Amino acid sequence: MRFLNNGLLADGTAVRSLVLSALLGVGSSPAGASAGDDSAPFESRRAPVSVAQPTAMPLPLRIEQALHEQVGEGWSGGSGEAAVVRLFYYGRGYRPAWTDSATRGELIAAVEASRAHGLAPDDFSVAALRDMAARGDDDAQASVRRELLFTDALARLVRQLRYGKVDPATLYSTWNFSPLPSVRERAQTLAEVLAAASLPTALAALAPQDAAYQGLQKALARFTALAAKGDWPTVPAGPTLRPGESDARVRALRARLQAEGWLADAGTGGKAATARSDATRYDKALADAVKRFQSGHGLTPDGAVGSNTLAALNVSAAERVAQIRVNLERMRWVARDMSRDRLQVDIAGYTAELQLDGARVWSSKVVVGRPARETPVLLDHVQHLVLNPKWVVPPTVLREDVIPGMVRNAAYLQKHDMRVVDRGGQAVAAEQIDWSSAGRSGFPYQIVQQSGSRGALGQVKFSLSNGYAIYLHDTPSRSLFGKPARALSSGCVRLEKPRELALLLLDDPQRWNEEALAAAIASARTQTLPVGRPVPVMLLYRTAVADARDKAGSVFFRFDIYNQDGPLLALLDSPSRLRP
Repeated sequence: MRFLNNGLLADGTAVRSLVLSALLGVGSSPAGASAGDDSAPFESRRAPVSVAQPTAMPLPLRIEQALHEQVGEGWSGGSGEAAVVRLFYYGRGYRPAWTDSATRGELIAAVEASRAHGLAPDDFSVAALRDMAARGDDDAQASVRRELLFTDALARLVRQLRYGKVDPATLYSTWNFSPLPSVRERAQTLAEVLAAASLPTALAALAPQDAAYQGLQKALARFTALAAKGDWPTVPAGPTLRPGESDARVRALRARLQAEGWLADAGTGGKAATARSDATRYDKALADAVKRFQSGHGLTPDGAVGSNTLAALNVSAAERVAQIRVNLERMRWVARDMSRDRLQVDIAGYTAELQLDGARVWSSKVVVGRPARETPVLLDHVQHLVLNPKWVVPPTVLREDVIPGMVRNAAYLQKHDMRVVDRGGQAVAAEQIDWSSAGRSGFPYQIVQQSGSRGALGQVKFSLSNGYAIYLHDTPSRSLFGKPARALSSGCVRLEKPRELALLLLDDPQRWNEEALAAAIASARTQTLPVGRPVPVMLLYRTAVADARDKAGSVFFRFDIYNQDGPLLALLDSPSRLRP
């Protein structure tokens, strides 16, 4: 059998495995591999003939052969990390990484501990890991299988802890946060984790390290324990319960709040009260507990148990566990983009805050997009500020609001201080337009609302850079901030306190203070101002947020206004097993 310089046999057959290469005297040439290849390369070169016996084949060569055969079979490992594993072994010359039983035990323990992050040990084939760890080291083929199983499990654990299990781009077409690093970077991270002095410590450092994430972990542990006790009592439907009233459902309400810890189970309002004849009376202690519950769930803390409060009360502990897990995953997605300076909008919580140097310096209630016009999850930045902004009506609002409005009422534009202009900015008479067919045939004009106290954008606009006509702005509809649920806009974010934010972002106290800003707005002149302190803007969707002030694991729950928890939970719970 004759071997040619180009890696082919004399009959033109390609050399397909390193075992055959070894028997023919052909070696592997890692140094000549392409640095950008996502899989472990297998380039051949001529070498002195040195016939090796298969039974004496060294373990590194067996590992390389196994990886090469997997490539030939189109094997992906079921985890998306197969290319990472191949490049990891290539970088270490295919030397085994799991010869130490203590290290194998540490990985198994870390896989078990992934529950604390809302992850599933079965995703890493924990049973197969245990079984493989219990076997001896005398079987070479078993050693190879152990190597690939443990390394693939570690690669997947590294990915899920650091970047999340689910690809957010599958859920959000607008997703633009930091992408998953390259295969080369992830293989390097894998090598660093295995080379660390402590594998558990290295893995723990991959997860988000901020107090908000750790607070959700504590909440997960608490609600998991509550769910393990069995479901708490439900409160029957009925008329709104108000403090001072008597109703048989008060017993269930009391028991429900006691089960979660909102109400003490002894003394006034507790077991002693339930044993008395006034157990059905909605007393002050119970009302105070309901108000605390309402505050923790984004509800008006009035003590009245209406439909929204009842719905929140009757969410089970197991459902809360799932909700926390979903939000831990969301935090892993964006952890790398959480800079110390950031303007963060909590869409489902209807709030925004500005952090500078890691400290909160401003917060505000906000109004976000209604379910039919969701505020998208985005990473952005403020390009500039506009005082007394004009509003160019975006396509969705034009199509769904303005054109139908004009069909119904020819005075619609006048009523809303709007006018029609062509692409050159010249006014067009509204009565010359056939509004009944405008939505079908396309609309060659723009609708502009003049600036002023009645303008939809209010007196300050924070222009962002996205291509979806989404930005932050003031609003004349101040009464909306008094509502507990504020998913009411057409997608943009309305701010309750825009002037305070404007001064912080202008960051020029010599020129811009409260008086100067008020005077500029009072002039009614439209002005575009540069940002003095650029900060990233993060529009985030979170339905469970830890109370950073409480070390016991308190958490604020929010209604899933856009019904995004369910699809994410389904992907988070989908099987993702390794091939043993």
